[in-house]
Amino acid sequence: MSAGFSARIAVVTGGAKGIGRAVAARLAQDGLEPVVWDLAPGAGGHGFVACDVSDEAQVAEALAVTEREHGPVAVLVNNAGFTGPSTKVAETPLAQWQKVQAVNLTGTFLCSRAVAAAMLARRYGRIVNIASLAGKEGTPTLAAYSAAKAGVIALTKAQGKELAGSGVLVNAVAPAAIETELLLQMSEETVATMVAKSPLKRLGTVEELAELVAWLASEKCSFSTGAVFDLSGGRATY
Repeated sequence: MSAGFSARIAVVTGGAKGIGRAVAARLAQDGLEPVVWDLAPGAGGHGFVACDVSDEAQVAEALAVTEREHGPVAVLVNNAGFTGPSTKVAETPLAQWQKVQAVNLTGTFLCSRAVAAAMLARRYGRIVNIASLAGKEGTPTLAAYSAAKAGVIALTKAQGKELAGSGVLVNAVAPAAIETELLLQMSEETVATMVAKSPLKRLGTVEELAELVAWLASEKCSFSTGAVFDLSGGRATY
């Protein structure tokens, strides 16, 4: 690594299972040392720090513990998130809306703000936000999730511009539906609609998503920042 770090630490939020676990495993193949920030450890065998990403104090403590016990953070993958139940806007309780925003959007903001500050001091870093095609299109019955991921996309663009030239790059991936247990939170009708919209007529896999994240987290990614990369099976129209 150009910054000369003795360890290449990659924080993956929500990395205990699903997309996050696949991303952590893929980053490890590139010689990075994944440290998972999650509410409970998973089965990946990587470093783990307990953290509720929607809690500012816990994020600050997780960063301090990670850098003290593992080393300076070179990569942050903001993956922690959930869709919430499938409900129309008129049927969505305020508490459900607020929880979805807190984890998906506020969590991404808090982690990005804290880790970027540490990266800036070393003039190197890669931040990769896991957004969603729902944030571009708006998915019926998933308004809270769609709004949160639209916020993640806008945050990516804004922070990427702010940090341009600093050595810290900020990008996002906007996947269509990926085959994980997260889909169990949605109705069968919602999932079927997502698959039907895809020209490839299937769900994406965590391995496919992890490959794109691995490039964005690497030094090979050097001229992209504030950008959003679709992984949609041909579904994206803009």
